[in-house]
Amino acid sequence: MTISDPAGSTAPDSLSAEQVAAGPNGRLVAVVVTFRRLDQLKITLGALLAQPARDLSAVLIVDNASNDGTAEWLAAQGDPRLVTLALPENRGGAGGFEAGMRHAVEHLAPDWIVVMDDDARPEPGAFAAFQALDLGGFDGFAAAVRHPDGTLCEMNRPTFNPFWHKKILARTLLGGGRGAFHLGPEDFERPGLRRVDGASFVGFFVRAGTVRLRGYPDPALFLYGDDAIYTMELTKAGHAIGFEPSVRFEHDSSTYSNADPRIRPLWKVYYYHRNLLILYRIATGVFFVPVLMLYLPRWLLRLRHHKGERGTFLRLFGLAIADGLRRRTERSHAEILRRAQGRGSEKR
Repeated sequence: MTISDPAGSTAPDSLSAEQVAAGPNGRLVAVVVTFRRLDQLKITLGALLAQPARDLSAVLIVDNASNDGTAEWLAAQGDPRLVTLALPENRGGAGGFEAGMRHAVEHLAPDWIVVMDDDARPEPGAFAAFQALDLGGFDGFAAAVRHPDGTLCEMNRPTFNPFWHKKILARTLLGGGRGAFHLGPEDFERPGLRRVDGASFVGFFVRAGTVRLRGYPDPALFLYGDDAIYTMELTKAGHAIGFEPSVRFEHDSSTYSNADPRIRPLWKVYYYHRNLLILYRIATGVFFVPVLMLYLPRWLLRLRHHKGERGTFLRLFGLAIADGLRRRTERSHAEILRRAQGRGSEKR
């Protein structure tokens, strides 16, 4: 079934037998956000619907106003577990996940929700492995995410907040880099459920009851860091997020293999730095100011990669820092695009 924007959506009259099915951990509903990547979406949806109905009750595809034939292709699919939610404009990853999770909670009666991008999907047996876990005491869960070639997906490694763990903070300060506060290859091979502090929105499972209690990702974040902010705030509020390497996902992403050091397109400069500031404030607490003083010069060094557009970079960067420090997220995406194109701003 296809449903329009959440403001005007209606609940389905009834759930199919496949959607009612549930494994030991209850009804699992997948939420996938897509935007103009139909080829990837086809693979992802195929991988999802190949999971047994007992392990995956429903799949909700959130179409961020794609114009590549996505809506037409989805409308032609006939699996009773498939539900599509068509948004009237591109709301970014954050807006898509907020709309999708909200619709799933309100209309699809999940016990758990699992979220992912359109270029990420579960490996065979992933949801059976999830259903087999004893998740009593856990409100979230992070899958083990790899690239198609089997290497760990850097952007999707579950993380610890160094400022909540003295030993991890010491390793980080002593030069441990990202490896000091992210799960490493050995963790992806060691069986057993363990706690982490944060996770990405690729193979992230969350109890529907926790979502009802704590709310949804902030759609105004648009993209970058919305997953880290959401999961870190869950942990900060006292919810436990688990990790176990038997639940495996594939992420066909080339983000970290791109040799171009520039941020592309340039408007992403704003969201990247603003959202990092919001995340760092959550993570660092009383250490926020010294951490800010450490990272600001590093971020400004990126300017050297943007020859010919440094003025625009600085304009977006300055706006990001000002809004990030004030935790201001209400600027429209249209305004950010105008700023990136040098066409002025909205008066506020």
